[in-house]
Order: sequence, then C-alpha cells, then structure tokens
Amino acid sequence: MAVDYDVVIIGGSVAGRYAAVAATQLRARVALVEPPPDEAVRQPYSLITPYALTQLGTITEQLNNTEQFGIHLQNSGVQWAEALQWAEAVISNLEDQNSPVTLASLGVDFIEGKGQFEKLPNFAYTVNGRRLKARAYLIATNSRPVMPNIEGLQSTGYVTASEVWRSLTSAEPPKRWVILGADPSGIQLAQTLRRFGLKVTLIVRRSHILAQEDPEIAQLIQAMLEADGVRVLTQTLVTQVKRIQNKKSVQAGDEEIETDEILVCSGQQPNIEDLNLKAVGVKWYKHRLILNEKLQTTNPRIYACGDAIGDYHPNIANYEAQIALRNALFFPVFKTDYKSIPWTIFSEPQLARVGLTEAQARRRYGNDVLILRQYFKSIAAAQLSGNITGICKLVVLPNGKILGSSIVGSQAGELINVIASAIAQNLKVNAITQLAPVYPSMSEIFAQIADNWHKSKLTRNPQLQNFLEGFFNFRRSWSP
Repeated sequence: MAVDYDVVIIGGSVAGRYAAVAATQLRARVALVEPPPDEAVRQPYSLITPYALTQLGTITEQLNNTEQFGIHLQNSGVQWAEALQWAEAVISNLEDQNSPVTLASLGVDFIEGKGQFEKLPNFAYTVNGRRLKARAYLIATNSRPVMPNIEGLQSTGYVTASEVWRSLTSAEPPKRWVILGADPSGIQLAQTLRRFGLKVTLIVRRSHILAQEDPEIAQLIQAMLEADGVRVLTQTLVTQVKRIQNKKSVQAGDEEIETDEILVCSGQQPNIEDLNLKAVGVKWYKHRLILNEKLQTTNPRIYACGDAIGDYHPNIANYEAQIALRNALFFPVFKTDYKSIPWTIFSEPQLARVGLTEAQARRRYGNDVLILRQYFKSIAAAQLSGNITGICKLVVLPNGKILGSSIVGSQAGELINVIASAIAQNLKVNAITQLAPVYPSMSEIFAQIADNWHKSKLTRNPQLQNFLEGFFNFRRSWSP
C-alpha cells in the first residue's frame, strides 16, 4: 500500500507539535493537522495563562510580605495593562518555538483545517478535501472544559481558566469570584485571585480538595488556601445559578452566594467527537479512548496521547507522545510506565508527586510499607527564604525500594525530579544517602530524609543495635 506519510498527527495540543518535531528528527515524513484558531477549543499554549497568573500572584504575595525581612514597600497593586503585555510576550515566545512556520522549516507538512477518518477499506484521514494516507496516525487533539450540569449556568454565563486574564483586564474587573470544581487550575487560580485582593469562594463536591491525593497532603494545601483567605466549601452541591440584575447568584447547598463572576474548573475532556472514530473501529467509553499499554486504540494503526486520552499535565503528554511515536514509526513494542513520571500543581507552596501515595501503596503491599517524613522548617534554605511551610513524604518498602513521594513546599516541582529519577533507575533509598546537597539549598531535605531512613532501619533491627553497642563497648575498652 502506497502511503503519503509515515505518520499523520491529528493535533491542536502542545504534545501534537512536540510529536511532529520529534518525528522530523527521526527523519520521518510527517503531517500535522490542526483546527483553525477560531475553532480550536483550547489553543496549544492557552494553558500557560493560568500559570502566568499564578507566577504574578506569587510575586505579588512576596512583595506584600517583605516586612518579615525588614523591608517595607508601598504596594501600588497590579498594573494590569503592563502585566497583560508581559504574559502575552511569554506566550508569544513559547508559541514561536514550535510555530507553524518553524514546523514547516523542519519539514513538517502543517495543515490547518478540521478533518475526519474515512470509512474502511478506504482508510485515510481527510481534511480540506485532501486524503492523507499514512502508515500510522496519532491523535493528539486538544481538550475542552467539562461543563457541570447546573441549572442556569449556561444562560447566566461563566469563564474558564484560559479566559480569566481577559476578565481581570476588562474595564470593570470582577471583585468577587466563585470557583466551581477543584482541578489543578482551580486550586492555582483560587489562591492567585485571592492574592490579588479579590474575594474568592471555592466549591467542591467531595469531602476535601484533591481527592486523589494523600489526605495529609491535600489538607495542607487546603489549609494554605484558607490561610490566604480563600473560602473553601467542601461536600457542597451547586444546584442552581441565576442572574440578579448585574450580579450572579450561586445556590450552594443551603446557601445563596452573590458573585461577580463564576469560574468553571471541573476538569477537561478530550476533543475527539468529530473525528469519525467509530467508522475506523476506534472505541471509547465515557469520553475516554480505550487504549493498550502501547497507546494503541482498538484500531492498531491509530495511537493517542495527552489531552486526547485525558492526561493534561504537559510533561506526561510529551512522555506519551514519545512512546506513541516510537511505536507508530517503528514496531509497537514500547510500553508506558507511569511510575516514575512526576507532576506538579503550581500552588504556593507547590505540590508535586511521583509514584504511589501512601494509601495506594498500602492497598498493594499491605503493612510492608514505611513512610519517611521531613518538614521544610528544618532546612536552612527554607528558613532564609521564609518558605518554611512544607513536607517531603517518601513511601518505601523495608528493603529501601522507593514506591512514591509527595512533596509540598517551595520548589517542589524541581525537587520531585530527584525522586522520579531514582524510581526510574530502580535506585533505593541508600542511593539518596550518597547525595551531598549544596548547603544551604532546598535539596538538603533529601539528606535529612536519608537520616530518617537510617534511624528507621536501626530501630527496626534490634540485632544490629546490639551489635553496634557491643562493638563500640569493645573499642572503648581496648587499648592499642
């Protein structure tokens, strides 16, 4: 069968452009199809907007708390016009790195348009009336926000995470915000908006935020939100939204909350409905594609990654793009292994995790699980920077095998990479004990974790304790 391309990437996400560049580096012939900008639900770099706001909120908070260092500044507030220029410049720089022009210069056949798969046996992807035939196809589409089924929400109006910035830079920016849902962008933006001096209420249906995380870790993040002044309503069901004159009203449980704006952060869902997947034998369940470990759909010539399969952390999406691309271009032998892939929520302090939580580890290994904890307040660098709130939690087996780690604290997104690397290389806790971290630095926490490991190991081994006690008794009594 003659084909036009080695792989056709149905894109729209950062992972799609990443995969296209990677394919050209392997000397493959690749086509990247993206929807027009005005029709794309979520532009490749629109996810940067919440992070840009978070960064600005962190800087604002630091300037507001310089008194602890003996520095007194007069806070003039955020100059939104200048802040918007800064954010747009950052996004523009990132977009230029993998812009359509740059991709074309690398050999990518960039095609703008909406397409769909053709029915078998004429297997191809058709866009703008053009049939693209390839050995394999990679679905790397973008995603769109999940809209909760709440009476009156659509007619009343709302914003999503990527639209918050525009609301803040409007002629009359909203001063009171209600956030529905607590996905990572919701957590970040709740804290950020409050640090801008706005009134924020975060409403979640579960008993605490970040329900998939270790309760000890989730409660610490929730406590930090509340300490910043965010009102967090848990186990609360929103039943109705309505407009009263120029204001919006949210019925949350038994309470009616008046607000200026509603921010929906109930998660994302893949944007795959218009691809005509059923015609080519691709199955899905509840908006999620059915995949094997090689990221093949139920049609073995079609792969998927990132937003298209519900993985919205960019580093995880890019990892999946690597695996799927290798299988698509060569032989389908590479399998995903997420145990060493970290992710981060850019709250303040940051939350980062890799591998299993304590609860997940205990379900799998029972009581043969050890928990090592170290708090940031014991680190010199944390004391010097005033970032003493935080914890490093390591989940290990008695033989020292590392199962996972959760870190809450300053630079957690950087620190977690050390643990992720150790898990990827099957290193045990003893490998961490060999580190000699720079002093003072946040990575000193690993040396302290290693000390905890040795203490734990000694406590669990009475024979070793007796041997050491006898050995040193003998040495003290022996004269050379």
